[in-house]
Amino acid sequence: MRTSMRGWAPGLVVLGLALGGCGDEDEGGAARTDGEPAPMSAPGPAVEGTLTVFAAASLTDAFEELGAAFEQAQPNVTVRFNFAGSSSLREQILGGAPADVFASANAANMEQVIDGGEATDSEVFAANELQIAVPPGNPAGITGLEDFGNGGLLLGLCAEEVPCGQLALEALGMAGVAPDIDTTATDVRALLTQIETGDLDAGIVYRTDVLAAGDTIAGVDIPAAANVVAEYPLAALTRTDNPDAGAAFVAFVLGDEGQAILASYGFDGA
Repeated sequence: MRTSMRGWAPGLVVLGLALGGCGDEDEGGAARTDGEPAPMSAPGPAVEGTLTVFAAASLTDAFEELGAAFEQAQPNVTVRFNFAGSSSLREQILGGAPADVFASANAANMEQVIDGGEATDSEVFAANELQIAVPPGNPAGITGLEDFGNGGLLLGLCAEEVPCGQLALEALGMAGVAPDIDTTATDVRALLTQIETGDLDAGIVYRTDVLAAGDTIAGVDIPAAANVVAEYPLAALTRTDNPDAGAAFVAFVLGDEGQAILASYGFDGA
């Protein structure tokens, strides 16, 4: 059984139950894109106990399936997830939150965790690109990054301290657009919710988020010349109650089965 912790804070842990399923759809309804089950890989040495993984919000769907697959390979392990913005997760880890593995959406937050002595090294396990997210049918007629300078539209980005916000501002700068933004969100999933409900005409998220949202969100591509690539680093943490399970999970994500699951959700390989 896997559980998800969203928005952990010292003294207050909110646990959301996530039943582990491993098939062509994840618990949130995001369909596998390849139509084929991920190839099975060797489970590695047997481990046991509870494994707590702090992971960037954009990894939610893929990591929930990864967690189910890891539990299938290691039936004596229970995986718990805490999904949030990478900067929030970094602060939780540095503040003493109990965690065994950290998966960040950028290198900067991981480097601070390493500098703080909470990890010794990390490895890039996936990459992602930005895409403009709009409500179904694109009612505002969004065509590209230039629309983010239009004060007549309702537009949103992730907060600047969150990787998707930093990268969005970088892409807008490359496109020569001075953004006129109405709201910023704590993480990419919060931004998607505002677009899904029609509160915003558009926002900049990851390509994988648009894919995972299915028919509740439409995507507008960003030209390669103005797009940026997010590289995701992964680390087993040093202050852990289950170092063996943490190391095994990292190896699983980097292995053939883990990489196949990530690819099925639109991530590029390590």
